[in-house]
Formats: sequence, structure tokens, C-alpha cells
Amino acid sequence: MGNIRDIFKTKDKTFSIELFPPKTEKGYSNLMGTIAKMAALKPDFISCTYGAGGSSRGKTLDIVEHIEKEHNIAAMHHLTCVMHSKDEMESILSDIKSRGVDNILALRGDPPQDNPDWMPGENNFKYSSELIAFIREKFGDDFTIGVAGFPEGHILCPDLNQDAQYLKGKVQSGADFVITQLFFDNRDYFEYMGRLKNIDVTVRIIPGILPITDYQALLRFTKLCGASVPDKVHKIFEPIQDDKEATLKAGIAFCIEQCERLLAAGAPGIHFYALNKIHPVDEILSAIC
Repeated sequence: MGNIRDIFKTKDKTFSIELFPPKTEKGYSNLMGTIAKMAALKPDFISCTYGAGGSSRGKTLDIVEHIEKEHNIAAMHHLTCVMHSKDEMESILSDIKSRGVDNILALRGDPPQDNPDWMPGENNFKYSSELIAFIREKFGDDFTIGVAGFPEGHILCPDLNQDAQYLKGKVQSGADFVITQLFFDNRDYFEYMGRLKNIDVTVRIIPGILPITDYQALLRFTKLCGASVPDKVHKIFEPIQDDKEATLKAGIAFCIEQCERLLAAGAPGIHFYALNKIHPVDEILSAIC
């Protein structure tokens, strides 16, 4: 229904939302209601994550198909290399295509917790760039392919220039656009854009933004993914961390200002990490659109 590549042809800026598959049937049912509310916000596309080793494969595909068919909104299926053979990947991609989903976020991914030492063999993909090349070889331009970008460098690649080269490799393999990891200092994004421009990467680099709603949860998550928390965030949120209402209010104000500054300086849209909640993304979107 919705090819993101075609959306880019008509829109200089896009606004999108990321979800994840719930672990319980009740959570899945609740998410269907949340998706309906998100659809009313008219995002340009909605993406859904993919559990480690494909652990949420069925749910992810059901969710993106539901978004496409029930709400007439472009959906993007996250897809990771880990634990899948090349034959399995071709079958998964054929299934995604048969459901009418045209968009893939191609990722390397992490091994599942029950098999943390898994290593790719000859019939697996080692890097997301290999997955991207495989998709293009087997399916041509049937899919719009997005990839992840890391303004502060990947946690396993702290060399920022080398990290930029890895992203260039993804684009050369056939990626159409980039969604960044979350960040809280816009300088990180624009310095990243500068590094990429210097090596002739010209695809859209959409900033990924996480509204702050829980200070301690933020600290735990950023430690895992390698994103930094600037002093200004600590100064705002540490004193009010036990006040949920004050934290939410401050988080909305911080996010609105961050997004407005990004857009004013030329960012091609915003991708929100919504954590399966309609609020506060609804309020933030209404303020910046």
C-alpha cells in the first residue's frame, strides 16, 4: 500500500512512529487500540521492531499488515540478520511481500538472551550491509530499505569516522534512507550529518527521538545502547525524577524544543520512539506539525 520511497518524493519532511510487539495477548490487544489512535495522528509511516533472533517474527508481521490494511498507513517491518539463514531470510521476505508490506528496516541485530554466543556461519549474514545487498539481489526495488544510523557512533564502533564509513557501505549496498539512534544533543546529529556529507552520503537521515517520561529508565536504556545523556538533561530531570507528572511535562517541553530546532535547521522529519504509548507523542506532534 505505502512505499516510503514514494512518500519521500512528495514530502520534504516526514513524521513517523515506532512500536514494538507486546509479549502478551492482552498487550497485543491493547496495542491495536493504540495503533488506531496513532493512525488518527496521520503519521507518514509506522514501524514495528523485530525481536532478537526473530522471536517476535509473527507478531511483527501481523502488526505491520494490520497497519497497512486497517488504517491505510505505510508500515515498515524491522528485520535482523541474527539467527536466520539466507534461505530463511528469503522466505521471510517473500512472506512480508505477500502481505503487501513494502518497507524494511534492515538491521544486524543482537543474539537472543538464550543464545548470547551465537556467531554467523557461511549461510548467515554477518552485517546488515550483506542483508541489504541480498534483498536487492532477490527482490530488486520491491522494498524501500531503511537502516540504522548512530550519531554518537555504534556502541561497538566508537570511531566516528569509521562508523560513518560503515553507514556509507549500507547505502552503497542499496539502502534508501537512515533512521538514527536516539540522541538528546542536536549537535550530535548535525555533526553526524557533516561527516556523512563529507563522504558523499546523500540519502535522508531522519532523527530518531525518544520523549523523556522516566529519568531512571532513560539512564538504564542509554547505558545499554551507548547513547549519552548530556548535563542539561540531568539538570532538568534528576531533581524531579520522583514526580511523574512533572517529569512528563518537562519531557514534552524538552522534546518539542528539540524537534523544533532540528526541523528549523533542516532535519527531514522526526521518527518517534513511542514505546507503544500514544501520549506524549500526540501532544508533541500537534505542537511541531
